[in-house]
Amino acid sequence: MRDIAKEVYTKMKVGSVAWIRPVAAKGDTLDSFQSAHDSAKVLEEEGLIDIEKVQRQADGLIDAIRIQRLA
Repeated sequence: MRDIAKEVYTKMKVGSVAWIRPVAAKGDTLDSFQSAHDSAKVLEEEGLIDIEKVQRQADGLIDAIRIQRLA
């Protein structure tokens, strides 16, 4: 399983903001994308990013995460 949050983080510049979303072409599904939120929380605890918004569907599944790179 790929670490989507880490991939997006490494491509960002300090201070920039990005949305993390599942990419079907890379094999991501909404179910597998739920782990991206856990990964993003770890990056936030390390002080590398700030999770600005978590967008959920009506059924509660996360379908997008907005982050800002801090370091």
